[in-house]
Amino acid sequence: MTRGNQRERDRAKAQKAAAGQKNKTTKSKAEMQKDKDMVAQLMRDKQKQAEEKKKAEASGAGSGSSGGGSSKK
Repeated sequence: MTRGNQRERDRAKAQKAAAGQKNKTTKSKAEMQKDKDMVAQLMRDKQKQAEEKKKAEASGAGSGSSGGGSSKK
């Protein structure tokens, strides 16, 4: 049992390192909220584009080929 003490020391060292890494936030609340709002706006824009694309495909699908999409091999 010569390695039991080493295991305990390593565990304590790991806990100390983990405790030092917690709650290291470099951004203020205002900056975090600004980033969150920016990401939300990007997602809204992306969803709007996807909806417009679906509408364009739905209106374009009525004329022309059936658009089966089975050309992938």
